[in-house]
Order: sequence, then structure tokens, then C-alpha cells
Amino acid sequence: MQQSLIISIVLLGSYLLGAIPFGMIVSRLYKVDITKVGSGNIGTTNILRTLGVVPAIIVFLGDFLKGFVPVYAAIALNLEPKWIISAGLLAVIGHTFSVFMKFKGGRGVATGLGVLLGIAPDVFLLVAILALIIMGFTRYVSLASIVSSIVAAVSMYLFDKPKEYLFVISAVVLLIIWKHIPNIQRLLKGEERKIGEKAQ
Repeated sequence: MQQSLIISIVLLGSYLLGAIPFGMIVSRLYKVDITKVGSGNIGTTNILRTLGVVPAIIVFLGDFLKGFVPVYAAIALNLEPKWIISAGLLAVIGHTFSVFMKFKGGRGVATGLGVLLGIAPDVFLLVAILALIIMGFTRYVSLASIVSSIVAAVSMYLFDKPKEYLFVISAVVLLIIWKHIPNIQRLLKGEERKIGEKAQ
């Protein structure tokens, strides 16, 4: 199989895998339309507040693997770094702008973490520990997501990762922050819900 065809299949598959709305699928199994309750987001946090711990874990793992699997596949196929990180980027874009949800979707954090594990396990470990510490002290998932995302981009630079990885991870971080603007506004007003608080 020609290299160009392999790359095309990997990139298309990355977007389509990323576009699978696990939050919507799991919530429908519980006879709930997750887009109409709580924050309306299909991600882990809204699932946790609305449906509980087990559905939230399932959704997190699904979204996480959407980022990890494409990157792992690209690495296993010995593709160049630019194609490896492109696969990860398309998975995040698929999650955030899903063709199966009229180009709407989640905020990209769990999928981005999956990508990060695939391309930089050391940075992933640092970011995961930091996120857990922030959530443990503040109980704000959104704050942990925003801060740890920024630290991920900075760490990619400090750890001297390939420039392609640094550029794309920085772009993903900007996307994550943009998707969290409503959360940032609520944090500044002291209105953001904490872990353990039920959806309204």
C-alpha cells in the first residue's frame, strides 16, 4: 500500500474515531439526552453530574482512547512526526466538531490527554498529576483542565519535543481554552460548579 494512501486512511480514521460522541451514546443508554441537561456538554464532567461515576468513567475512557489510538497507530506505522501529531489533532477536532453531532461536541480535554500520552508520556504524567492536585484542592474540573493544558504546551517546549508536536499541542490548548470561556466566566463570578455538585 502506498504511503500516501496509508496516511490518508490514518487521518480520515482519526477524525471519524474522534467524532464518535461517547457522551451522547452513553447518556442515551440511560434514556437521557445529555445535551439538554446540566451544562449541555457531552463530556465526562457533565456525565458525572448527571448520570454518576460509572457512566462518567466509561465516557472518559472512550474519549481518552479516541486521542490515544490514532497516535499509537501512526507511530506503529512509522509515520513522520508531522503525520503522527496530525492524527492526534484530527481526533481532537473530531471530538470538538463531530460530524455525527452537526459539528458540535465536547471540549477536547480527555481526547487531548490521550494524544499527549501517545506522543509524550513524560509530559502526560506531569500534566495528569498536576490536574489531580488542582482538582483535589479546588474541586474545579474546568480550572484543572485549563491550567494543565497550558502546562502541557509549556512542558513540550521545555522537554524539547519535536517542533511539530509543540505547535499542534499549543493549537489544541488554545482550542480547549476557547471552549472553556463560559467556564472561565463562571469561575471569575464564583458560579462554577464543583466536583460533587449535581447538575441543575
